[in-house]
Amino acid sequence: MSKKLAVGVVFGSRSVEHDVSIVSAHQVMRALDPEKYEVVPVYIDREGVWLVGDPLRDISSFKNDKVGEMLGIKEAALSSSTAFKGLIVPPISGLVGRNSLRKLDVIFPVVHGSHGEDGTLQGLCELVDLPYVGCGVTASAIAIDKPMTKTVLAQHGIPVLDGLTLTRGAWLHDRDGLLNQIEAKFAYPIFVKPATLGSSIGIARVTDRDMLGNHLDVAFNFDRRVLIEPAVEGGSEINCSVLGMDAQVRASVLEKPISFEQFLTYEEKYMRQGGGMKGAERQIPAPLSDDLTARIKQTAIDAFRAIDGRGIARVDFLLREATGEFYVNEINTMPGSLAIYLWEPEGLTPRALMDELIRLALEAHAQKRQTRYNYKTGLVAHAAARGLKGLKGLKK
Repeated sequence: MSKKLAVGVVFGSRSVEHDVSIVSAHQVMRALDPEKYEVVPVYIDREGVWLVGDPLRDISSFKNDKVGEMLGIKEAALSSSTAFKGLIVPPISGLVGRNSLRKLDVIFPVVHGSHGEDGTLQGLCELVDLPYVGCGVTASAIAIDKPMTKTVLAQHGIPVLDGLTLTRGAWLHDRDGLLNQIEAKFAYPIFVKPATLGSSIGIARVTDRDMLGNHLDVAFNFDRRVLIEPAVEGGSEINCSVLGMDAQVRASVLEKPISFEQFLTYEEKYMRQGGGMKGAERQIPAPLSDDLTARIKQTAIDAFRAIDGRGIARVDFLLREATGEFYVNEINTMPGSLAIYLWEPEGLTPRALMDELIRLALEAHAQKRQTRYNYKTGLVAHAAARGLKGLKGLKK
C-alpha cells in the first residue's frame, strides 16, 4: 500500500469570515479519504497564532474562543526553508522542551476572506515551495477584489455590471461630494459592497440617500475600498462551479438560489434550517433553456481562465430573466466555494472531488518546477572587482 499523503488543512485566521472557515474546514476534513490522506488540521486563531492538535478535528472545540487553551493543542509555524516542507511544533523551543518537525505533502487552504482566500496564504506556500490546493496567488488576489475582477473580466469581453469604487479616505474627506457622485451615476436601488469581503458581510441594498450614507459607514468599517453597483431589478442569481486548469476546465450543473430577502444574506447562506453551508434554498439544475445554460457555462469557464484560475471556483451570475441578459457578479475561488453540492449531480462524490483537487495541486506544483528560478551571472564578481559606483540603477 502506498504511503498516505500528509494534507495540512489550514483554516480560521484573521478574517471576518473566520467562523465560516471553521465549518468549511470540517467539511473538507470529513470528505478527505482516510485511506489516502493523513489529515493534519492547522488552525489559525483570530489573532493569527497557528495551532495544531487532535482537538481541532472536533468542531465542538470551537464553541468558544478558548481552543488554544485545550489539552493537546500546541503552537506551530510553517517552516520557511525549502529544505524542510512542513510545520515546526512549537516554533520556539525552551530550555527543557524541544521542537519537532511535521512534514506536509500538500496544503489545503480553507481560510475564507482576508489572509487566506486573497492570495496571501498562497504566496506563503509559494515561498516555501509547498503544493497547495486551489487558485494561485494572482487569481486569488484578483477574484477576491470585486473592482479588480470587474476590470479584468471587462478586458476579456465578459459581461459585468457598471460599478464605482470609493476609498475610505475620500469618504472621510468629502462625504456629500461622494454621495452626489453616486446619485449622478446610478438610480436607486443600488448595492453597497466592501471590495474584498465575501459571505454577504457588509453588503446592503439601499433605496435612498440616508440609507446609502449609513451603509457606506458600515462598509468602510470592513474594508478600505467599497464598490457601488446598480441593482438588477427583476433578476435572479445563477451559480456555476468550474473545475480544472489550463485547457482542461469543465463546468458543473447550474443552480438558482432562492432568496427570502432581496439578496442572499449571511443567515440565508449558512444558517437557514440548520443546513450549515448548504442552508440556502436552491433549484438544481436551474430552470433555464439549454441554450442559455450552455452560454452561462461557457462564460463561467472563460471567466475562470481570464483570471488564470486553477483548481475550483464558483462563478456567480446575475440574470435578467425577461431578456436573457446575464452578468458575472463575482468569482469565488476556493474556499469561497468548494461547491461540493454542484458536482454531485455530475457524478463526483465529495471524496472524488477532494482527490481531483489534490491531483490538480500536485500537477500545478510539478509544472512550477519546470520553470527556471536560478540564473547565475557574473554581476556580483564584476561589482566586487570594480566597485558599485556606476552600476545601472545606482547614483554616481
